Amino acid sequence: MGLSQERCCELVGAEILRMASVTDGADPATPVPTCGGWTIADLLEHTGSVYRWAAAMVRERAQERLPRERMDFGLPADPAAYPGWLADGAAAAVEQFLASDPSTPMWAWGWPKSAAFWPRRMVHEVGVHRGDAELALGIGVTFDPDVAADGVSELLDNLPHAAYFAPGVRELRGEGESIGLHATDIDAQWQIRLQPDGFRWARHDEYAADPADCEVVAAAPARDLLLALYGRPACVSITGDAALFDQWIAHSAL
Repeated sequence: MGLSQERCCELVGAEILRMASVTDGADPATPVPTCGGWTIADLLEHTGSVYRWAAAMVRERAQERLPRERMDFGLPADPAAYPGWLADGAAAAVEQFLASDPSTPMWAWGWPKSAAFWPRRMVHEVGVHRGDAELALGIGVTFDPDVAADGVSELLDNLPHAAYFAPGVRELRGEGESIGLHATDIDAQWQIRLQPDGFRWARHDEYAADPADCEVVAAAPARDLLLALYGRPACVSITGDAALFDQWIAHSAL
């Protein structure tokens, strides 16, 4: 069972405000090593624009992608004001998400193709980027374990739909090899099975076989599993075919 719509909306607002607090007063030119050539200013501009864009699409019940690059989100001229700008739109976005019927059909790049996609996606979009900011600023990254576990499931839900901006996803194929993920701090496990036409995955209560039979098992607190799957620094214990897990990480980056 994933996070409820109400819980997702609550978390979106909390993550936005937390990221704003983390970056308030930071040098906007600070490099963000986990986001290529981005700086803190780039990270804030991206994150603040993305959640506003998502809220606008939900408000319009958009049946196709609205062109984010053509939208005016009121970005301040001074990058030092970006943390405040990030925070300023949080309440309106949360209100829009809460007001939506999650079953409303609409455009979404992942799954489901309904308004329910966007609050959940923004929880993890903003949360991972908040973690990027914390890593850049030398702050310890923390997630509630249940939220991090949902982030793992959400990523696995969406990867099959992500090939247009993550072409490596097309390489996530195999001949039945399986990858196990084990969160050591909560009761959460996943099994990924690589098939000739793509991959399948299931949570622990849906396993067709013992997860210990997987070719490789990655075990860590849910926070570290989430960070590792997004290609961020993490402490993960690997048992079995480490090359298979490395192959997954290399081709699943969003």
